[in-house]
Amino acid sequence: MDSSSHQVCLDQNHGHSHWRDWLRLGLTPGVGISAQHTLVHEFGHPSAVFAQPVSALQRFVSEAQAHSLQRIPPEWESVCQRTQAWLAQSLPNMQQEVWTWAHPRYPASLRDIDEPPLVLFAQGQLQLACWQGVAVVGSRNPTPQGKENARRFAHALQQSGCCIVSGLAMGIDAAAHHGALECASNHRCATVAVVGTGLDRVYPRQNHSLARQVAQHGWLLSELPPGTPPLPHHFPRRNRLIAGLSHGVLVVEAALKSGSLITADLALSQGKEVFAIPGSIHSVLSHGCHALLRQGAKLVENAQDVLEELPFSTHSLNDEENTRHATLPTDPHQQSVCKALGHEPQHFESLLLQSGLPLEDALIALQQLQDAGRVVTMPGGWYQLLH
Repeated sequence: MDSSSHQVCLDQNHGHSHWRDWLRLGLTPGVGISAQHTLVHEFGHPSAVFAQPVSALQRFVSEAQAHSLQRIPPEWESVCQRTQAWLAQSLPNMQQEVWTWAHPRYPASLRDIDEPPLVLFAQGQLQLACWQGVAVVGSRNPTPQGKENARRFAHALQQSGCCIVSGLAMGIDAAAHHGALECASNHRCATVAVVGTGLDRVYPRQNHSLARQVAQHGWLLSELPPGTPPLPHHFPRRNRLIAGLSHGVLVVEAALKSGSLITADLALSQGKEVFAIPGSIHSVLSHGCHALLRQGAKLVENAQDVLEELPFSTHSLNDEENTRHATLPTDPHQQSVCKALGHEPQHFESLLLQSGLPLEDALIALQQLQDAGRVVTMPGGWYQLLH
């Protein structure tokens, strides 16, 4: 859809209280998003679309679609009731709104994507705009180092003024939201979670507390009305919104077939920057990032590498913010263990051999590093250095 059609829609529809009509249009069977936007562009408002005779509608849609537009969708009333009940909920220190295409808070960056939704459901600190968005995405089952990279990059980017956009999934998404929330303030939107359900439920359930934190310092956003369950096809669809809200997409860890690569491809099609963190050639979770790098994504080792490619960025990170890994510990035994671990998971037998430490000293040093949050234990006697 070109910019002139966007302007016509907005100029003709400065009111935004009639979300019921917008929902009805969105729920009309057989009428896709492109046709919906065409009709709104031509007639100015969904209520005007429904008032047209079949002959007028057939200039823009098929006869079957025209007849469908003149019938009330069977689920429309129940969806409206659920939406009204959701809006009526009293939630402390946050807002809940329905953003139609004509609503002044509808994100401008989403108007230019393919198939922008006619209606968005939003919850959180909605008075704070999502400026300077950067998406951080990746595997639902990352390595401990991958989770730590996502958290650290999101933390540094949020401190520099970026809004971290992700999908509230387990793994990299959750780590990115947590990293952004660590330095959240009341003056800007820290993070946006675009979800694949209605906003009256949280998926996965383990992220219920995280969703509440996101809403307290940013937005929860969905194109799906309240009551919508987590169906598999919803999640690839929401990826276009994650890319659309962002100036760039950072992929932390991803397999070759993953939703993260879908988000990266959508970002490229929208003319956005794509960044990837390289990893071990032996890890399946590095293959997706390496494929992106072969296709022209920018290899990044720290947050400054991301910032210098963004059109709005004038902020340079200080040395502490921009360091990929913390300095080695002062204890010599811990130093030996850290050097032996390197940046890939190591089995204890290999770690013991490479460190050159006696068994008891190695075990003590490992325990101290785990207590300090620098080393994590993995199943099967494997260990990984986080930072």
